Amino acid sequence: MLGLREDQVAEEGGAAAAEAVDALAGILDGPRPPAGYRALPAHPWQLDLVAGRREVREAFADGRLLRLGPTRLPVWPTASIRTVHASGPDADLFAKFSLDVRITNDVRRLWRHDLIKLRRTDSAVEEGFADLRRRTGASAVWLCDRGYRTAAFAFEELALLVRDGLRGRLLPGAVPLLCAALAEGFPGSPLEDAPDPAGWWRAYLRHVVPPVLDLFARHGIVLEAHLQNCLVAVDGRGMPVQALFRDAEGVKLPQDMPRAAAWERLVYCLVVNHLAEVAGALAEHRPELAGRLWPAVREEFLRYDAEHGLPEVARLLEAPALPAKTNLLLRWTRADGADARYLELPNPLRG
Repeated sequence: MLGLREDQVAEEGGAAAAEAVDALAGILDGPRPPAGYRALPAHPWQLDLVAGRREVREAFADGRLLRLGPTRLPVWPTASIRTVHASGPDADLFAKFSLDVRITNDVRRLWRHDLIKLRRTDSAVEEGFADLRRRTGASAVWLCDRGYRTAAFAFEELALLVRDGLRGRLLPGAVPLLCAALAEGFPGSPLEDAPDPAGWWRAYLRHVVPPVLDLFARHGIVLEAHLQNCLVAVDGRGMPVQALFRDAEGVKLPQDMPRAAAWERLVYCLVVNHLAEVAGALAEHRPELAGRLWPAVREEFLRYDAEHGLPEVARLLEAPALPAKTNLLLRWTRADGADARYLELPNPLRG
């Protein structure tokens, strides 16, 4: 835990964001900052990576920044090693940190331009999900990014983002599973144990696919619905009953990119990065289902188009190829992580 002098605090999200960061510090149960300072939780890797920077060294030396010591409550890393889950008796929250290290195709830093537009983006997505629930009764949930806190002298390097936890957002009795964990496999996974795997897959698609399509169709919003950013909640039989989505940093609003590019990004994240991975894992465990998995995906896209209308669906289902993002090429060329480049992947949805 760090103590940051109050005149050096940079944060956004209003009182709710400040309360969220202070609540996170309380959940973590670390040393309290002295008068005139605010709590700034830091990932240990984050601190190791930036402690040698001149601006950080000087801040420690002149008292703008204090090392208060480790927190007493352990946190649990999620699919993203820089995002952790903290849960206490009265609250639970996620915390996302900057890490000045390149993972896959990008340096995993909380970039200034993303933080500055965080509330605008998050509010638009939250309103989109509220509209979806009002119109359809869907149980889908958006985990809001409440706001951030950082140091004015190391804005990106020491940034912390606070995100809604799971408590109070799950359906009663439902158990959340990270979609990335389904693809990787774990003991007791419903991909292995579901008594009706074909029904399980249909239920999974019914909860995961429509919210992503609806936010695009109704609001022009592209969720970054890849495996790391999605959770599926299951009932006592292991059947999917709810989908949860997160990460405003990866969201694209209508003004951020042309519609064609936005749809390409949606297809990559949802179909190539997400559904293809879970379908592949399910086919590995249940080989007899392999020939029925993609027709079920096609059926779900067609169902949404028939009920709500989305012209891109028909073109997707007849396209010869899908966009596959070249993350390794982006890393080799040290391109910006948002500078997506795609190669063609044969389209399993084609009729």
